Amino acid sequence: MGLQEQITEDIKHAFRNRDDLKLSALRMLSSAFHNRAIEKRGKGQGDELTQDELVVVLRSEVKKRRDAIVEFEKGSRPDLVEKEKKEFEVLEAYLPKEMDDDSLLSIARDAIKESGAASAKDFGRVMGAVMKRVGGQASGDRVSRAVKELLE
Repeated sequence: MGLQEQITEDIKHAFRNRDDLKLSALRMLSSAFHNRAIEKRGKGQGDELTQDELVVVLRSEVKKRRDAIVEFEKGSRPDLVEKEKKEFEVLEAYLPKEMDDDSLLSIARDAIKESGAASAKDFGRVMGAVMKRVGGQASGDRVSRAVKELLE
């Protein structure tokens, strides 16, 4: 079962169990999937999202929650911090297992060798190659840190 089908099934279960918080978080995620599909269709790239694209959208939603938690903590809004933390936990459960640092560094080294990158000026080209290889198994932040470390 794919990620989108799993989310749809879990929305049904949350609705039946009257789990309002989970239902709300999953509906927002489903809406984000739908919006990304519309965006993709508008660019003439078809309207079906791949599993990797779904994971990218999921990571984006998780990151939004993480950022919101930080901002609400700065603004002394414990009620909203708690709500965002719960949504974060719901969404985080759907993220695939993260790639370990050694594997990530190995992929980054291979990409640097293949692209012939020699300095930080080649950062963008290497980042693109690494992100394609890792798919949804590592966040952009982690990939960026690994590539910067190797290019320095």
